[in-house]
Amino acid sequence: MFKKILVPTDGSALAQSAASIAAQLAKSQGAEVIGVYVIDPFPYIGMGEASAVGLQSYLAESRSVAGQALEALGKVCAAEGVPFAGDTIERNVVYEGVIETAQAEGCDLIVMASHGRQGMKALILGSVAQKVLTHAKVPVMIVKG
Repeated sequence: MFKKILVPTDGSALAQSAASIAAQLAKSQGAEVIGVYVIDPFPYIGMGEASAVGLQSYLAESRSVAGQALEALGKVCAAEGVPFAGDTIERNVVYEGVIETAQAEGCDLIVMASHGRQGMKALILGSVAQKVLTHAKVPVMIVKG
């Protein structure tokens, strides 16, 4: 039924739970897992040399965290014997990066974690999972924390 499963990750324990479920599902379906880590753009726009140094430092740290998160996802897939490929992308809006990756990779399912925020926290912080669920053109499985 599913051939390519996209698993967005932020490296959190909750994302690892989603990764485990996705890997088990992929194994049962004979599918592969595509991992993605979306880096938010540099949060400060300034002028001068300090801005360039800050940008480079931010991107280096973000890529390091992304690499660790994708490596952990890859290990979960390897333990299940599931093919895995991961990528890090940079987008202004995280949920759009997830949806773009699903389309570009030809994924037919997205499995992702949600913190399950409600009320004012959800309104203020927003929910990447909610936005992916609303805008994705493929099925989305949400793993709640």
